[in-house]
Amino acid sequence: IEIEKKKEFTYRGRNIEELKTLNVREFANLVPSRERRTILRNSDVIESFLLKCENMAEKNKPIRTHNRNIIITPKMIDMPIHVYNGREFLKIVVLPEMLGHRLGEFALTRKSVKHGVAGIGATRSSASRSVK
Repeated sequence: IEIEKKKEFTYRGRNIEELKTLNVREFANLVPSRERRTILRNSDVIESFLLKCENMAEKNKPIRTHNRNIIITPKMIDMPIHVYNGREFLKIVVLPEMLGHRLGEFALTRKSVKHGVAGIGATRSSASRSVK
């Protein structure tokens, strides 16, 4: 009987340990063109965010940010980041599969609509009912 091994995660042919050694600009060469352009233009913002993350982790404080358009880099893997969705901070634990995506993609700003019962007067059958 063969025991199935869990497949090791790779991103563009590199495992997580190799990715974590890359700096932000080197990682930019591995992502698709739109994300590459964003990383190269905002590398200073991403690097300052990573510095902030390291400082907050040392102090055991949650990492909170309003900046939803930061591209997820390998150094953010396994970090719990609280991303603002316009009303509250949603906790996101960064997984390897999230590499190259933006933080805001995982903190949705709109809830799915859950339709309830129609109110009084909303339908023809309930129009003649009294409000009391």
